Amino acid sequence: MAGGENTHEGTRDGFRDGFREGSGSLTEGQAERMLAGMNEVIRAGEEMRKLRTEMIKLFADLGWTQDKIAELADMSQPAVSKQVAKHKTGDRRPPMELHLDQRDPPWLEGRLWGLAEVVSETLDEDARCTRLVNALGRGRKRFTPQSVDELRRLLEEDLRRHQAQLPGAHRDTYDEIARRLDIPDYVTAGGTAPGSASVRRALAHVIQRDQLDN
Repeated sequence: MAGGENTHEGTRDGFRDGFREGSGSLTEGQAERMLAGMNEVIRAGEEMRKLRTEMIKLFADLGWTQDKIAELADMSQPAVSKQVAKHKTGDRRPPMELHLDQRDPPWLEGRLWGLAEVVSETLDEDARCTRLVNALGRGRKRFTPQSVDELRRLLEEDLRRHQAQLPGAHRDTYDEIARRLDIPDYVTAGGTAPGSASVRRALAHVIQRDQLDN
């Protein structure tokens, strides 16, 4: 019995041994990477839904009709109405400023992201920053001090290596953003910058892109 019966512990150990030996099964490392990747997709989806909800509230505050928001968001009008109804008047913050000259870290990170995306597209995605830009855009990578530092390093390298192919405005924009990121300002003239970090990042991203494209 002892030699022919698999105990729970023995089966578990044998399972692990099979993983190590590569006997046609997934390795533990492969399984871990797959599950981590799935978790990132799930997390990104949840974060994107939350961001969309916050943007709907912002557009409503700016006076956009629910019909127009529903059209742009590809949602039903009742779904938009439900989101807006959750946005209590007492929770509203001061109107958000929509200009580039703001100096809180999320706004600057959004500008950096927008600039890097434009550089990547200008170079037909043959840029060192392309992979990280795509990962940030798809939610596979989060904005952290480490990822922002990495984006700065890669973008600066692209601007240096491809100086002849890129407009001077790209370098000027990077220099301005980098200086402000080195000495960030966490408040605006009216106090703490309104809006969540993700909303401010997303707004700065699109405004910076439009400014460079014009």
